[in-house]
Amino acid sequence: MKIFESIINHKINTITAEELKKYANQFNITISNQQANKISEYLRGKNINIFDTTQRAQLVKQIAKAAGPETAREVNKLLVEFTKK
Repeated sequence: MKIFESIINHKINTITAEELKKYANQFNITISNQQANKISEYLRGKNINIFDTTQRAQLVKQIAKAAGPETAREVNKLLVEFTKK
């Protein structure tokens, strides 16, 4: 299972705004282009493990600061979808 976690974490840590929007649409989560840009800029190069609940919570807090609490909740839903087994 670690290989899948590594693949997903790598994708999260290298995601573009366009990819983020695509995944959000796939899971019926609404984010604007500006929010997707801010979030993807924050994620790139951070090496965050979204399977670690502490790291994911810190990430969601940072996203709330950058894009607002509602967007952070929506992104958290998306991250939870990615981590479901």
